[in-house]
Amino acid sequence: MFLRLVRRNSKRSRRENGLFFASLLVSIIAFYIILSLSHQDVMLFLQKMESNAVSRLMQMIPLFYGVTLFLLFFLIYYAGKFQMERRRHEFGVYLMMGMRRSRVLAMLLAEDFHGSILALVIGLPVAVLLSELVSLITARLVGLGIVGHRFTFSPGAVLWTVAGFLLIKFFAFFLLSVRIAGQEIGALLTQGAERECRRYPAFVYTCALIPGIFCLGMAYTMGIQGISWERPESMGITVTTGLLGMFLFFFGLRGVMGFLARHGKIGRLQVFHFRQLQEIVIRRSGMLAVSCILILAALCCFGAGVGIAGFYAGEEEHVLDYTFWGYEQGADEMLEILAEEGLESCFSELFEVKTGHIRSEEENGEAYRMDAVMEALEELPESEEKEILLNNLSYAVYPGLISLSGYNRILKIAGSEPLALQEDEAAVYMDHESVVGGREELIDRVLEEEPQVWMDGNPVRLKGKVQTASLITDRAVRYSFALILPDASFDYYTRGVYSSYLNGVLSREIVEDKGLMQAVSEINERMEGVERIWQSESYLGNMGRKLFFMVAASYITMYLSLIFFVIANTAIGVQFLMAQQKSARRYRTLAYLGAGYEQLCHSAAKQIHWYFGIPVMVAVISSFFGIRALFTGLLPSRTQEGAGEMMWVSAAMILLLLVIEWIYITAVKRISARYLLTLMTPKREE
Repeated sequence: MFLRLVRRNSKRSRRENGLFFASLLVSIIAFYIILSLSHQDVMLFLQKMESNAVSRLMQMIPLFYGVTLFLLFFLIYYAGKFQMERRRHEFGVYLMMGMRRSRVLAMLLAEDFHGSILALVIGLPVAVLLSELVSLITARLVGLGIVGHRFTFSPGAVLWTVAGFLLIKFFAFFLLSVRIAGQEIGALLTQGAERECRRYPAFVYTCALIPGIFCLGMAYTMGIQGISWERPESMGITVTTGLLGMFLFFFGLRGVMGFLARHGKIGRLQVFHFRQLQEIVIRRSGMLAVSCILILAALCCFGAGVGIAGFYAGEEEHVLDYTFWGYEQGADEMLEILAEEGLESCFSELFEVKTGHIRSEEENGEAYRMDAVMEALEELPESEEKEILLNNLSYAVYPGLISLSGYNRILKIAGSEPLALQEDEAAVYMDHESVVGGREELIDRVLEEEPQVWMDGNPVRLKGKVQTASLITDRAVRYSFALILPDASFDYYTRGVYSSYLNGVLSREIVEDKGLMQAVSEINERMEGVERIWQSESYLGNMGRKLFFMVAASYITMYLSLIFFVIANTAIGVQFLMAQQKSARRYRTLAYLGAGYEQLCHSAAKQIHWYFGIPVMVAVISSFFGIRALFTGLLPSRTQEGAGEMMWVSAAMILLLLVIEWIYITAVKRISARYLLTLMTPKREE
C-alpha cells in the first residue's frame, strides 16, 4: 500500500510539474556531456596536439561541475518548495488520518528517490546518445570526418553524474520534507498568507531606476572598450557595477509597474493582472534580477561561444594536408626521403612552393617602390580601413616573393582558376589576417587599374585580384604583403636564394577509408622513426590550437549557457506559479463575481508574458553589449576586426534561445491554466 501510494504521488508530481522534471533531465544530460568530454574523439586527438591546453581545460571541468551543482541545488530547493506548498492540505489530511510524521517524511523522501531514479533512467541513455552525436557533429564541423569513429562510454562520467544529482536532490528534499513534516496540522490545512513587503514612495524607485541604468551603461562601456580586461581590479569594478546596476534597475521597476497599474488602460481584468504583477515584482525584484543575470550569462556564453567557434572554423580553407621542409634539403631530396620511407604513395599531390625576398645590390632602400599603389589608395574615400592599409603598406619596402608555379598548384587543388602572368607582371599576395574588415575590397579596387611598381629598378605591372590562399599548412610563412612572380622572374630577383617547401595532399582513398584524423595520426607515427634532418607540419597539427579554441568555446560555453538558462527559466516559472497559488482566493473571488475560465487564463497569460518578458528583454538587450565585451577581451587583436561578423552569428544564437524561451513560457501557461481550472469549482475552506 505504501509503495503504491509513493508511485502514484510521484507520477502525479511529474505530471503537475513537468517543467521541473524536464529541467532535471536537461541537467543530467548536460552533466554527462561535460564530464565525458575527455572521451570525445576531438579531445582525444587534441591531447596529442595541444596536451598542455587540454590538460588545463580538463582541470577546469570539476570547477564547472561544482558550480553548477551549487546552482542546481537552489533550483531544486525552490522548485521542490513550490511542489510541497501545493500539497500542504494533502499532508495535513494524512496526519489527520493517523499517519505518523516519520511515515510522512519517509513517503516524501521515497517519492523524490523514485522520481530521481526515473530521471536518471531516462536522462543517462539520452545523454550518452547526445554525447556521441555531439562528438560526430564536432568532428564533422572541424573537418576531421566521421570515418573511424568509435562509440565511447564514460563510466566515470556516469558515476559522478549519478552521485552529484542524487546528493543534491536528497539534501534539498530532505530539508523540505523535514520542514513540511514538522508543521502543525492546522498550519498545513490552511493556506498561509504571504508576508507583506514594504513599499516606498515612487520617488525612491525613480532614484533607484536611473542610477541602475547608469551603472549598467558604465559596465557595458568598460567591457566593450577593453578597460575591464586591462587588470583584475578593472574587471572587479565592471562586474560589481553591472550587478549593482541590475539590482537597482529591478528595484526601481517596482515604480514602473505601480504606474502601469494606476494609469493603465481599463479593460477585462486589466487592472487586476497589473496589480498582480506589481505585487510579484515588489516581493521578488531580487529574484528577477538574479534570473535576468543568469539569462544574460546564458545568452553571452552561447552567443559568444558559437560566434568564436564559427569564426575559427571558417578562418581558413582546408587545402593542404602536409608541408615538409629542411635546412639543407631541397624539394627533390625531400621527395627521395618520402619514397625511401614508403610514404610517397600516401599522397595524391606533392609539389614545391618557393618563397624568398628581393636580393638587390643597392643599399639605398630602393629595391621596391609602389608609389602608384599608394597614390591610388589615397584617392579612395576616407575610411579607417584605408588608413590601416596605407600604414601597413608604407613598410613594404622588401616584399616577400612567391613562385607562380607552386602557387598555381595550390589554386588548382582549391578548385580556383590559376594565374597567368608575363615576365614583367606580378600578382599581390596578402594573408587572411591582413585583408580583414573590407581591406581586400580596397586593394582589389586599386589593382583594377593595373598600377606599375618598381623592383630593383625594373617596371612591373600588378594584375588580377589580391591572393590569400595559404602557402603551407603551418603559420611559419605569413606575408602581410608579397608578390607572386613567374618562375624565371622569381629566380632573377631572389638571385637563387630562397626557401623551399614541399606541400602534400593525402590520397582521397586513404582519407575516405580511415578519415582525415586517423590517416594523419598514422602517418605521423610512421614519420617518427625518420632520422633525417627535415621538418614536417600537418594540417591537423597546425589547427590544433585553433581546434582547441573551437572545442573549448563550443563545449564549455554551451554547457554553461544551458545550465544558466534552465536554472533561470525554471526559477522564474516556479516563482510565478508559487505567487499564483498564494493568490488562489483572489481568483476564486473573480470566479464568484462572474469571470469565466477563459478570462482568468487570459489574465494569467498576460502576467506570465510580462513576468518572463521583463528579465528576458533586459537580458537580450544587455547580451549584445556583453557579447561584444567578451569578443574584446577574449579574441586576439588580429581577429578583432572580424567581431562584426561574429556578432551576427551571436544574434542568430540569441534568437534560437528565444525560441526555447517561448517553449518555457508555453509550458508555464499550461500549468497555470490547469491550476486555474481547479479553482473554478467552489471548495470549503478548512
